Amino acid sequence: MDVIILAGGKIDAQDPLYPVMGGGYKSLLEVAGKPMVQWILDALNQSNKIDEVIIVGLKQDVSLASSHPVEILPDEGEIIDNLRAGAEALIELGRAPASHALLISADIPAITSETVDWMVDQVNLSDHDIYYSVIERSAMEKRFPESRRTYVHFKDIEVCGGDLNAVRLGEAVSEHDLVRKLTAARKNAMKQAFLIGIGTLVLLLTGQLTLKQAEGRICKRLKLDGHVVVNPYAEAGMDIDKPFQLEILRNDLMKKDD
Repeated sequence: MDVIILAGGKIDAQDPLYPVMGGGYKSLLEVAGKPMVQWILDALNQSNKIDEVIIVGLKQDVSLASSHPVEILPDEGEIIDNLRAGAEALIELGRAPASHALLISADIPAITSETVDWMVDQVNLSDHDIYYSVIERSAMEKRFPESRRTYVHFKDIEVCGGDLNAVRLGEAVSEHDLVRKLTAARKNAMKQAFLIGIGTLVLLLTGQLTLKQAEGRICKRLKLDGHVVVNPYAEAGMDIDKPFQLEILRNDLMKKDD
């Protein structure tokens, strides 16, 4: 399966990581001796289920090690535009619009080939337009007890979002205004709930929605065939957005690299 790595482009002065980096490309932030994006490539390098890799949002002359073919594309600004650029590049390489690609954020450097292979297998088990991974709170707090993630409370489970997902290429290049708005609100569960309907918001606030029910409501609203997978690997949800998260993963990966 092909992979689109969303590298995030350059950080600005408003980014919480700016004092640490002083600008530059977020995906090149040093984490335990390597650029953050190299940790992602290392996980892909150890998988035999990966074909082409597209990195969107990084300078083209960067030196990275990959056992798979890699194409680097410039930052298009918004995540949805970077996703579209990556999908278009794969279609230009001859991939069918009906095929899928993994979506990996460059800021989850703790993922492993096992994590990647698991997600590939989930996609191959069915045939949906979008696969969105979530991590159960107990799994996240067991693996990263100081992560301070924000969780969504469903009737049957408490989860946070993951940054290892998948999409059908044809859907990635299509225009979905509501998808764009949801992507922009990805860090705010309440904004997302408003976008997917007041009824869903009420049920969410009162704890009456199961995860499966939420999946059905969101997919109906978006007019997409989506599937939520509960990812057992907390590494898929441990991203680096703030300095304390950087320290958590620097310490964690230094132990791994010893």
